[in-house]
Amino acid sequence: MVRPPKKHFLSFLLLLSFCILLVLLYSPHPNPISSHTFPPNPHAIPITTATPTFSLTIKVLTFNRLTSLTRCLTSLSKAHYLTHHPVHLHIFIDHFPKQSQSNIDLKLRDSLGILQFVDGFEWKWGQKIVHYRTTNVGLQAQWLEAWWPTSDDEFAFVVEDDLELSPLFFKYLRALILNYYYNASNFSPSVYGASLQRPRFVPGKHGNKMLLDSTSGVFLYQLVGTWGQLLFPKPWKEFRLWYDDHKAKDIKPFLDGMVTTGWYKKMGEGIWTPWFIKFIHSHGYFNIYTKFPDEKSLSVSHRDAGVNYGKTAGPDSQLLDVNSLDSKFLEMKSLSTMKWYDFCFREVVPGRVVRNLNDLGFILPSVQTKETILLVSLLGASEAVTRNLLCRFERLNIWNYIFIGPATDFLFDLARRGHPVIDADQFLKNIRSYKSIGIQESNARFLTDVLLKAYVVKKSLEFSYNTWIVDGNMVFVNDDLFLESINSRDNFYAGKSIGLFFVKNSPSALKIWGDDFLYDIAAKVEKISIPRYSRNFASVMSNLLEEKGFRVTRIDEKKFGRKIGNQNLNQTLETNKKVVYWSEELDMDSIRKRLQEFSLWVIDNDSSCTAVVCHKS
Repeated sequence: MVRPPKKHFLSFLLLLSFCILLVLLYSPHPNPISSHTFPPNPHAIPITTATPTFSLTIKVLTFNRLTSLTRCLTSLSKAHYLTHHPVHLHIFIDHFPKQSQSNIDLKLRDSLGILQFVDGFEWKWGQKIVHYRTTNVGLQAQWLEAWWPTSDDEFAFVVEDDLELSPLFFKYLRALILNYYYNASNFSPSVYGASLQRPRFVPGKHGNKMLLDSTSGVFLYQLVGTWGQLLFPKPWKEFRLWYDDHKAKDIKPFLDGMVTTGWYKKMGEGIWTPWFIKFIHSHGYFNIYTKFPDEKSLSVSHRDAGVNYGKTAGPDSQLLDVNSLDSKFLEMKSLSTMKWYDFCFREVVPGRVVRNLNDLGFILPSVQTKETILLVSLLGASEAVTRNLLCRFERLNIWNYIFIGPATDFLFDLARRGHPVIDADQFLKNIRSYKSIGIQESNARFLTDVLLKAYVVKKSLEFSYNTWIVDGNMVFVNDDLFLESINSRDNFYAGKSIGLFFVKNSPSALKIWGDDFLYDIAAKVEKISIPRYSRNFASVMSNLLEEKGFRVTRIDEKKFGRKIGNQNLNQTLETNKKVVYWSEELDMDSIRKRLQEFSLWVIDNDSSCTAVVCHKS
């Protein structure tokens, strides 16, 4: 019997749509890598307009070291300021403790000597304000209470009294503010300020050595630099509110794996840096540092005896002077060309957002490890579960992952923090021809998730990479990436109930996973008879491949993983398990409790990792 002409017409439409799809996907793209644009700074000034007006206040923190304070203020007074740009000086003098009546007269004389010196100190570049405390508050309160910004155009430069500043420090700070705060092309909400001290310390235990280029250069590093720290207004306000919330709830700034946590356990509220470090870690913020030649700096700590040093240790570096620098002193790198480092001094690459196949081609080589890619779907995964998975990746030293998910603020925040992501919504605009197939609205999100994963696998095979495809409803137990479960004979492996699928790189796999196969996915996925509760990429691909006569090896799921549910607590995890997983229907509270039971829930109330785990590069 001759088929009705209507079906011939539909087949023609499908073929035409697929041809259009191929043209869209493989046409050249002008931009090699797409990057999520950070929110513009509302205070950014176009380059063609006048220099922006902002205020800078130097906050000097002192206690009982007159010699140190004299050296510090003298260096500040000799700096090269601009006549048209006022710089204010605020001096905070902490009181001596009244715990003991011994040597009271001597302590009073020391305080009077500091007050007399400060009163007589001339500051001609702006206001001079002295805050003499009535009680001893310690270094933490000195820092935290020194500043509350009154506008987004107000900056603070905090100086402890045993510092000595280069005459060039102000011009450099001013250049930093103009280039990285007011220049819209260089602004990032991830940057909270700049330190003028010599970069030298890695707080993450077992972190990398701070090996930098021999030439001078500006880079970003998460660690706050207390030896001359410039603070931007918005992040500082954010920190103060975060601090108030955590302090009121008696939440301690513990961050395992950090040297600073040991400092806090020993010194308690006598220091403030563990609080700020915990805040920076949870928010993914960075600080600007500059490496100058010969390990010189614009701010030198003499490390005088005090809260941080039992006895004087001497200067940590040498000051830069006018003769130390060339004409390029104030030239600033573009933010897009600078390197970013975390607390382990491990390089971070922010802004990796894939929006098309060309983007994917540039990012995959930088992600792969041992020629293997781990593709993680965020469809249906909560933010807390995703952040916990990331913390597990850090602990296991797994870095060859790339997330795929809808274009949400959360997805772009992951990219801002240095995690590669695929913007599914934008990517799929290049393969919209599948709409002509007449997809039911109820299945649209599932189908697009399947299609997108399939295209990533194809691109990965073109680079000769293996690809693991997993959903976000699991946590990894160990770091072997399951390779011991793979033999050299088969191309495809599936764990249907786990939602796990593996495609081994081989010429035969690439031949199978061609354009015709992608078309078949779009055309047939809706017709596959799979119960809704067990539909996932692994089950769909297994059915399609087996329908075409290709072998799909089953992963022994009982041996491979442990499924959690609403079962009783106080259970143990077998040592041979590689993943712990759960169904989409399991509620968040049950997920958290079960993973806590297995020591696999490793985020805190901020949805931030409870530890910094460094691995030698």
